[in-house]
Amino acid sequence: MLAAACSQIPVDSDSGQASSEKTSPAAAPTVSAPAAQPEPVASAARVAALAQAAAAVTAATSAAVPVAPLTKPQETKDLEPPHAIDLTRPADDLWDRIRNGFAMADLESPLVGVRERWYTSQPEYLKRMIERSKLYLYYIVEEVEKRGMPTEIALLPMVESAFNPMAYSRSHASGLWQFIPSTGKTFKLSQNWWADSRRDVVASTSAALDYLQALYELHGDWYLALASYNYGENGVARAIERNRAKGLPTDYLSLKMPPETRGYVPKLQALKNIISNPEAFGASFEPIPNEPYFVTVPTPSAIDIRLAATFAEMSVDELIALNPALNRPMISGPHTQTLVLPADRVDAFQRNLDAYDQPLTSWQPYTMKGGDSLDRLAAKHGIALSKLKLANGITSRTKVGPGFQLLLPLKGSGVGAQPLPAVFRPPVQSATRRGAMVHIVKKGETLYGISRRYRVSTDSLLRWNHVGVLTTGQRLIIYRVPAKAPKPVNPVKISAAQPKLNVVAAAQP
Repeated sequence: MLAAACSQIPVDSDSGQASSEKTSPAAAPTVSAPAAQPEPVASAARVAALAQAAAAVTAATSAAVPVAPLTKPQETKDLEPPHAIDLTRPADDLWDRIRNGFAMADLESPLVGVRERWYTSQPEYLKRMIERSKLYLYYIVEEVEKRGMPTEIALLPMVESAFNPMAYSRSHASGLWQFIPSTGKTFKLSQNWWADSRRDVVASTSAALDYLQALYELHGDWYLALASYNYGENGVARAIERNRAKGLPTDYLSLKMPPETRGYVPKLQALKNIISNPEAFGASFEPIPNEPYFVTVPTPSAIDIRLAATFAEMSVDELIALNPALNRPMISGPHTQTLVLPADRVDAFQRNLDAYDQPLTSWQPYTMKGGDSLDRLAAKHGIALSKLKLANGITSRTKVGPGFQLLLPLKGSGVGAQPLPAVFRPPVQSATRRGAMVHIVKKGETLYGISRRYRVSTDSLLRWNHVGVLTTGQRLIIYRVPAKAPKPVNPVKISAAQPKLNVVAAAQP
């Protein structure tokens, strides 16, 4: 099951992000740290059962695909009637295609307004998220439509990870769709020394849609399916059972669930509302071409990331943005069998690969033996010890000894003197904003009460922390000198220019 999408704003964040966005990075990217997550509640057997049911969906290629129904809790809603989606006239603009596919009933909740106000008050955050989404959105929309799912589902990575494929939460959820390790394994997302498929855009999208479709078949209701994705199917089932025992309604809005889950669907609804009618919110989304942005090609048996980027005539950061699952500076074909490239770079990659007659890698795998030490191996192979550790993911907690696998530079390759790709470098900490302090929320406290205590406005608290409902133990950033409200920006201009790929892997969401 997936962990709740929840994170805290760091003191040095420029986005105002906090407990309701799960966008902490793995490796080098510097993003916000998450708040405590609800513990996963679904049993391994139940998640495995969902995975088996979801497997029937994987081969789907068009329209509404039936899935062998799972046992439905009594008194939950029947399947929502399908909405007519006119796909006979392809849209030139991907946004129009997404709008045309909206099929979920609108959620009526005050929390939707809270989320709308936050997103529209953070134009830079919104712009950054939209820019990142351009790399992946067409592919996700295609996969959603193949299964006959509403296109609101294609917006879910905005809620889960702000479309940052390197997002990593305190509960160890990772990738665009924020799979925790156990659920990732259940849905066949491999996690090994070479790569983490939870960050693989193609593999994780397939797994997430399998899971969501199975949850929908379980509940017959998209709100409950989304809540289960966030909170766990057993948690939602228990909430339904509690209400049923009391004779209360069992719909999403009537259930007692953690604040993060309570605010989860309103976030998606708020984004849907903004995208449906951007002018009403002072926003303007320029068209995104309704055509594939990337394709996959077979990976050579072994190749340096840097060399692969050179062949594709793109930067290393651009390559990693499309292949964020990679854990090492060398791609190993047996573990990473496909490479994702922009559609317009495939010919150049193949042409340059065919014309290259030198070794494709500057690294060699090495298994440590008795008597080996990292410092001696680093000196022998002409690489700084700190760089060797970064290239191999070695931290102070890593147990290194005989049998430990390493990548070492080939002698004479010169790779030890080259900088590592940005994703393998340590994060650069920005200066802490002056006057910042942290408040730990106590039981019964409200935003209004906290704002009065620190003599700041509730709007400022919302802007600094991206919160809607407070949770006991939550960390709030408060500035002793209230920050000036941002000047209104009208409209929020989202550029349709070529996506800036190099900001994806390392940028804050």
